[in-house]
Amino acid sequence: MTCTFIESRDEMEQILREEGLGLLGLTSDQGPYVVPLNYGYLDGRIIFHCALTGRKLDCIRANPVVCFTVARQAGPVLPHFGTQCHVDNDSVICLGRARVVEELQEKAVLLNAFNRCFRPDADNLPEERVRSCGAVEIRIEEMTGRREVKGKVTYWRHRF
Repeated sequence: MTCTFIESRDEMEQILREEGLGLLGLTSDQGPYVVPLNYGYLDGRIIFHCALTGRKLDCIRANPVVCFTVARQAGPVLPHFGTQCHVDNDSVICLGRARVVEELQEKAVLLNAFNRCFRPDADNLPEERVRSCGAVEIRIEEMTGRREVKGKVTYWRHRF
C-alpha cells in the first residue's frame, strides 16, 4: 500500500491539543525505553513535567533524539469479514530533540504553560514548586499523522 501524505500540520496539532497522554520513546546504552506521560502541546513543542532525577532524564541527556506518539481510538472495533479489519482512529508521531530545562526562570515559564494546558485559569506556580519539579521541552522536527474513518485513511506530514 502506498501512502500519500498531505503536507499539513493543522489536523495533527488539533489531535495533540485534544489529547493529554502520550508515549515518549527514548534510547540509551541500555536499549529502548518508552514512557507514558501527560504533556502539553505549544507551537511545535511537546512540554511535560517530571521528577528531578531518573532514567527518563538520563536517557534524554545521553541521547536527546526522541519519538513522541499520541493515539486515540475514535470508535468501536467493527465486526469484519475476510481480510478487512476496521476501527476509526487517529495518531500522531513526532520526531525531535528533547532538552531538560534547568534555568529557573525558563523552567517556570514552561511549567506554567504546561499547567495551563490542563487548567487555563491557573495561577503561576510558586518558586518552591518550580524548584522541586523537572521540566522537559521537545522541539519537534517532523510529525506524521494518520486518521482512519469508516475505512478511509488520511496521512499528514509536516517538517519544521
